[in-house]
Amino acid sequence: MDRPADAGGGGLGFNGGQLLYLAVAGCVSNDLYREAPGFGITLSSVKVTVRGDFAGDPLVSDEIAYAVEIDGEPADRLGELVEHVDRIAEIPNSLRRGTQVRLV
Repeated sequence: MDRPADAGGGGLGFNGGQLLYLAVAGCVSNDLYREAPGFGITLSSVKVTVRGDFAGDPLVSDEIAYAVEIDGEPADRLGELVEHVDRIAEIPNSLRRGTQVRLV
């Protein structure tokens, strides 16, 4: 991570919000590869795109939406795999269920 340039950093790294969205995409991608063999699927490529934005004071993320593009065999089971991963992915489920975050 890097601080913004106006806060003394180089402005080159990820900010916290971008890392949150990256965590969603990374979790879904990893779970797709992990779960695919159980569906008899060999994945050749996975692309997860996440959309969201921050608004308010303090800034809070609005809805996080993600899309999945995958190539693999057998193609007819890919939708089942994606739906399965959407149900079990740890980071999306943590957000959906409102995991508490507290300073200790």
